[in-house]
Amino acid sequence: MSPHSAGAADAPVFDVRRAHLALAAAFAVHGSVTGTFATRIPWLKDHLGLGAGALGLALACPAIGSSLMMPLAGRLMHRFGSRTAMRLLLSMWCAVLALPALAPGLPWLCLSLLAFGASAGMADVVMNAMGVAVEERKGKSIMSGLHGMWSVGTLVGAAIGVPAAHAGLDGRIHLASMAALLVVLAVLVCSRVPDLHPSPGEAAPPRFALPPRAALVIGAVGFCAVFAEGGSADWCAVYLRDVAHASPAIAAVAYTAFSCTMAGARLMGDFVVRRFGAARTLRVGGTIAATGGLLVVLARTPVPAIAGFALLGVGISVTVPLCFAAAGRRGPVPSQAIAGVATVTYTSGLVAPAAIGGIAGASSLTASFCLVTVLTLGLVLGAGVVDPSRGEVAGAKAAVPSGVPAASTGTPAE
Repeated sequence: MSPHSAGAADAPVFDVRRAHLALAAAFAVHGSVTGTFATRIPWLKDHLGLGAGALGLALACPAIGSSLMMPLAGRLMHRFGSRTAMRLLLSMWCAVLALPALAPGLPWLCLSLLAFGASAGMADVVMNAMGVAVEERKGKSIMSGLHGMWSVGTLVGAAIGVPAAHAGLDGRIHLASMAALLVVLAVLVCSRVPDLHPSPGEAAPPRFALPPRAALVIGAVGFCAVFAEGGSADWCAVYLRDVAHASPAIAAVAYTAFSCTMAGARLMGDFVVRRFGAARTLRVGGTIAATGGLLVVLARTPVPAIAGFALLGVGISVTVPLCFAAAGRRGPVPSQAIAGVATVTYTSGLVAPAAIGGIAGASSLTASFCLVTVLTLGLVLGAGVVDPSRGEVAGAKAAVPSGVPAASTGTPAE
């Protein structure tokens, strides 16, 4: 049943176009935090005198914090409503950007990054649950474009952070200033998202619960894409330098090509999904990614290696948005399913860089990217799980996130 059919008559009323634009801006703000932080990691390493092992330990903490706290997002949406939950969590994510630079040593840095990841993960679940709600109400794919705006946000954050780092600006000043600016933007954009609430007497979702089985299957597909994404982002420059014999400047182009093609493909992804369908789009994307991975594995000069990483970015670009959208259509509590998918996929992002490094140490980087190439074939084999016809929730019920039933009442986003 379409969200515009009879079953949608009882669904909360909100301005779909305004909600879509507000969510796109929220995704961009969320991405800007990530892009900003990434540019100051070298400063943190030097400022605290950390070795590579200590820094690696610290950088594992955000993924741990996200995985532990994402299941609470649905509970917060149920208690406070979608708008307040998003405003609280997105503002918190922006505010904690300032904390890592204030840490006096490794233990405090790890604690700050646990909080950093926890707020990021919970905000991510709420934003994606709301994205599914608006997508269902709009009646056409928007999730790829929302994630494209996140990628744009990371590029904007990096575009501000790189000159700041090059100029030698103190990380404490840079991160605190960006945190303040982004908190203001978060509050402003969240005032425009729909405010959905549960109906009276609706039971709250559990604080912690195992994700639905369907979410685990969808998450396995997302795992393959995020493994390729995390491995490529962290190791592409090293691969260009050590395997393709590129100069440091040319090696840096590989990450730029990967990031830009991923962002561009995500922004165009909704048009492709509407034209060809989610499953076919993912199947073709997996084929493109596998082709890119194979090109990387065979490359011994910079040009084909850079082209391969660019194709990897294109091929995996729509996977996570489609997985979140598919999760939101499964079962009566979309936020729980989305949290389950996010936990599995983010675990891949935690494992991938270390796994690639371990394989490279035992064998070679080429062998590591053989694994990446094989995993991209998982997108081809598992594409059917994102088919909208497989959703267990239809119509208006799917249009309401976090277990909020279609009969609940919400105020228009005005």
